[in-house]
Amino acid sequence: MTAPILRRLAELRTQTNAWKRVGETIGVVPTMGALHQGHLSLVEAAKADCDRVIVTIFVNPKQFNNPEDLAKYPRTENEDAEKLAPYGVDAIYVPEPEEIYPAGFATTVSVAGLTDVMEGTFRPGHFDGVATVVAKLFLQTQADRAYFGEKDYQQLMIVRRMARDLDIPIDVIGCPTVREPSGLAMSSRNLRLSPEGLTIAARKNTIMRELAERLPRGEPFGELAKEAEAALLDAGFTEVEYIDLRCAETLEALPHANRPARLFVTAWADGVRLIDNIAVPNS
Repeated sequence: MTAPILRRLAELRTQTNAWKRVGETIGVVPTMGALHQGHLSLVEAAKADCDRVIVTIFVNPKQFNNPEDLAKYPRTENEDAEKLAPYGVDAIYVPEPEEIYPAGFATTVSVAGLTDVMEGTFRPGHFDGVATVVAKLFLQTQADRAYFGEKDYQQLMIVRRMARDLDIPIDVIGCPTVREPSGLAMSSRNLRLSPEGLTIAARKNTIMRELAERLPRGEPFGELAKEAEAALLDAGFTEVEYIDLRCAETLEALPHANRPARLFVTAWADGVRLIDNIAVPNS
């Protein structure tokens, strides 16, 4: 059965207030639509933990640096509702833009430090848009728990910090990245890849894992990163924006994998910007 689609905050609050009155827990899965199995795995986690589950769909203009990228982002509301039907979610919140950014809206949520590296360097202002819209969705849904994929690991860390710093009473839960059989991390952007582009994109995970396996041996990360960049370009990627080794807890850059770490790689293939990260074993 397809869940009701709510477009107004007043409708949403009527529903969430009723659930709260009887002591039910609410889980939220914030998305921009174009749902794939990665999103649906978050829904499964929310269903297992919570009495009620809301999936939000809102293509947030404030987190796009490139207007062309915003225009190209897939809008698939009907298909998304059909994909969610078997999971028995309790509401799909698809707010009108004025419900999120009403006339005169003048507030931006910014998280210092965590936003200054990697994606923050290449997409200035992106995480301000993310933090602002997620804060709004947390408060609008009144959720007890929120579910995010580890594919966007930097985003996950920023959202956790934002909720903690603003005393928003919500648990932000990270869920493992879901991958295609090829190893490619599932992403709405994959829809824009040609068959050849998909083949190229799948090589990234293999190259990342080969690099991660060598890190615990104590080899300098800088040299390994140069080898990985060359391998990505040889595989057909047109540009490598960054290859970073960072602390899994603070996102501090690391020269060696001598504490819990993650390897982050962002590169372009077939005109599509693809991000990914994996955990690195300790040396």
